Amino acid sequence: MGKDWDAVATAINTRLAELDLTQRELAERSGVSTATLRQLQNNYEPRRRSPRLLAAISEALRWPSDHLAQVLEGESPEEEADLRAEVARLRKDVAELRERLGVLEEKQA
Repeated sequence: MGKDWDAVATAINTRLAELDLTQRELAERSGVSTATLRQLQNNYEPRRRSPRLLAAISEALRWPSDHLAQVLEGESPEEEADLRAEVARLRKDVAELRERLGVLEEKQA
């Protein structure tokens, strides 16, 4: 089976919308140039990309590092694993917010 660069483009664009991120923000988070991101998002000039590049973009989009590589190969990344990781992140964020709220409440008292 060939490389599915259209699926990679769709995955990136969909995830950007889900996370309400801009291309520039993704570039900053991933360390990948906006020109390269534009090529990937539009499946323009598809060519071999380094696994590190796809991993950096995956991680910047809050996916496991191999997510886009799996999409490229036509595999269905483990959504359950993604969900577990997202729940873990959310739990951490909630705990941090509780801590901040406690500090604010102490200051008001």
